Amino acid sequence: MRSVSLLAVIALSACSTVPTRAQHDLIGTSRSDLIACAGVPDNRELLPDGEVLEWRQDAQVQGPLTIKTPLSFELDVGGRGTCHLVARLRQGRVAQIEYTGPSATLTGPYAACRPLVLACERRTHK
Repeated sequence: MRSVSLLAVIALSACSTVPTRAQHDLIGTSRSDLIACAGVPDNRELLPDGEVLEWRQDAQVQGPLTIKTPLSFELDVGGRGTCHLVARLRQGRVAQIEYTGPSATLTGPYAACRPLVLACERRTHK
């Protein structure tokens, strides 16, 4: 039973570690590679020293635990979150990755950001 509990905790924490790892792993990624793995950005702002690209996950990402009872009562223990991925580029390469929005769910502080960076993370660990 103890090993099953430990496995569940590790699996749940994986949802929040992907965005955290991406903040480091994607530094230095070219603009074209970032767009190839994350998709076309929702917003773009040119700056004197580079640009900022933003991807929006505005659909509520639900945590893994919802309790439904008779009489249409529902308790969402996992939480819900949204995420905006903000990438700052300098000289055509990623210099900084940040997340904004209420992105915390039961699976971690940036769990709602996982869908935005998962393909990029998989690409960096091939």
